[in-house]
Amino acid sequence: MLKIENLSKTYPGGVHALKNVSLEIPRGMFGLLGPNGAGKSTLMRTIATLQEADEGTISFGDLDVLKDKEEVRKILGYLPQEFGVYPRISAGRMLDHFAVLKGLTNAKDRKSVVEHLLQMTNLYEKRKQNLSTFSGGMKQRFGIAQALLGDPRLIIVDEPTAGLDPEERNRFLNLLSEIGENVVVILSTHIVEDVSDLCQRLAVISDGTVRLTGEPGEIVDKLQGKIWRKLIDKHELESHHAELAVISTRWQAGQMEIHVFSDEALDSGFEQVDADLKDAYFSTLNVAEANVAEAA
Repeated sequence: MLKIENLSKTYPGGVHALKNVSLEIPRGMFGLLGPNGAGKSTLMRTIATLQEADEGTISFGDLDVLKDKEEVRKILGYLPQEFGVYPRISAGRMLDHFAVLKGLTNAKDRKSVVEHLLQMTNLYEKRKQNLSTFSGGMKQRFGIAQALLGDPRLIIVDEPTAGLDPEERNRFLNLLSEIGENVVVILSTHIVEDVSDLCQRLAVISDGTVRLTGEPGEIVDKLQGKIWRKLIDKHELESHHAELAVISTRWQAGQMEIHVFSDEALDSGFEQVDADLKDAYFSTLNVAEANVAEAA
């Protein structure tokens, strides 16, 4: 289990990226949801030993993540949000190079590992192609292949499906799901569907603070019977915001669809709908934003 306690980080200029973050992350897929700028990448980089925290602790089993950095890196696989590669090198050669850096010095063993990972990520047939020819999804699959070198026990993937087409996204998520059966995998994203499809547990973070944790099904169940939907004209939105707890909006067939949180039945213009994880996510952010505004 990965255990994070009271982790805080403030950047120069006074930006409070993390504020007393505490989480317990068991084996399996764990989703870290939050909007851009919420603190997700700061938390991931800190866990990955790439930056220091101001306060708090992180432990993984017997390892002190903030102190035993070299030992942590031996059991860590990391796919950052921006994953750079040398474009004129083939996928096979590049992965072989990463394997050497990971400590796989025996040429025969290294070849076997590289070929296995390329097959697992469905890139073996493309192993001789330069990485510059890869699609976005292929680059992400290559990224997860390098993250799996050395049989890591802790894997971090930061915004891995952003920009992928639906087919590549599904292929990548299926791969992550298979990997996550036996190790700790942290999926950091702002895409709610990625978490609802894959993760046994999740946390929502905004403004550097953990706002919600739990199992997706249990979180959604608590909202059932409290989410209401209505189609309105755009000019009506401001008045609905003033009177009701509007948690999300989107355009549909030329009108604006709003979702509202309410414990009580609303007027005949609204219909009750089944809650989903998007409703839980947006309602959590809505409450967080209201609290921040009130504190200000």
